[in-house]
Amino acid sequence: SGKYENQSNSLRSAYVMNNLIKQPTSETNFSALNDSRCCLSMILTLVFLPSFLPNYVSHKDTYQQKAFCGVYSEDGNMFLSACQDQNIRLYDTSRGRFHLRRTVKARDVGWSVLDVCFTPDAHHVLYSSWSDYIHLCSIDGDSENHTALDLNPDERRFCVFSLAASTDGKEILGGANDGCLYVFDLDQNKRTLKIDAHEDDVNAVAFADSSSQLLFSGSDDALCKVWDRRTLREDRPQPVGQLAGHRDGITFIHSKGDARYLISNSKDQSIKLWDVRKFSPKEGLAASRLAVTQQNWDYRWQQVPQRALKRHKLTGDTSVMTYRGHGVLHTLIRCRFSPEFSTGQRFIYSGCSTGKIIIYDVLTGSVVTRLSGHDACVRDVSWHPYEDNIISSSDGYILKSDFPYGDNKASKPLFFFYQRLITCIKC
Repeated sequence: SGKYENQSNSLRSAYVMNNLIKQPTSETNFSALNDSRCCLSMILTLVFLPSFLPNYVSHKDTYQQKAFCGVYSEDGNMFLSACQDQNIRLYDTSRGRFHLRRTVKARDVGWSVLDVCFTPDAHHVLYSSWSDYIHLCSIDGDSENHTALDLNPDERRFCVFSLAASTDGKEILGGANDGCLYVFDLDQNKRTLKIDAHEDDVNAVAFADSSSQLLFSGSDDALCKVWDRRTLREDRPQPVGQLAGHRDGITFIHSKGDARYLISNSKDQSIKLWDVRKFSPKEGLAASRLAVTQQNWDYRWQQVPQRALKRHKLTGDTSVMTYRGHGVLHTLIRCRFSPEFSTGQRFIYSGCSTGKIIIYDVLTGSVVTRLSGHDACVRDVSWHPYEDNIISSSDGYILKSDFPYGDNKASKPLFFFYQRLITCIKC
């Protein structure tokens, strides 16, 4: 366990290091000063940061049914949880608190709420289910206003598996079981775009960066696709590129936020890191499609067959790195980049079917730590954007994993010294 595949030679490894830690404006011809800064930043990160990873688990809330979603707001002052009991719970997490602030009864729910997200201003939450509608609910004040956003699909049995809000809060992006991407314009109060995007369920969608012009999608057809809103036509949808290398369906994608890197979690029991400047060739797309057709097991209730754990790269796999050591079974398990403020996005963390949180080192691919505490599958994980804690959502309860500064009074000043030092080096 914890094995990984480094799919690059030494030159490519240096390329990844420079781009992921230092984020240069130029890909080549680095100055000696910039190289020195990058190396010093990496050394300090290797020495300091692993010592401050969350490692103390505490119980936060108990539910009667499965917790499907759990995510922090952008400022970290609220935490949003969705459960199969059709309740959406909002917690006050400001100043180290974790207090239930409000419980919202979700409407028009088929089986369970499948995805939730905050609007950028954190005044509303969005949620989806087996329904033709995405729901928008206000969370300010004492009132509770629900607005149903009709996607007007053609399918009789329809659901949105994944939601994302644009940075300006005007558009909602959804990925659905009919293989399509949907864009709903809140100002116009109507669906403005429907794209026939994939050959199977679209399980994951994301905006590439704050411009909201580039879109990412991931599907059960094992492909990630990149779309440009500026050239996208509903009558002739063409992605600007496709990313192939997974052997089975994709359960989640997460953008680094720079319109360059993204990660994808897959039923082939791996996470892949992609650079959108290197799309996959036709032979890569064909190899990935063939691999998917050869999967004859169901991850929802079966164990992973040995034949599904092949480690060699598919032809045309253009992923930068592959991370292995977690299990993807039962549900659409999520993975994310760690926060920029506290970790410099140095880590990738994921839920796991064994009830753990798995944290990987982005650069080496190795498992940095495994956080235990749950008895069942961890579907969702959310790292506080500014503090050192992760909330994990599983069957029946949510847990908080954090770094116990109280056990070492010198730890917190040392951690913030590290953050300040890294910031100065990168400037």
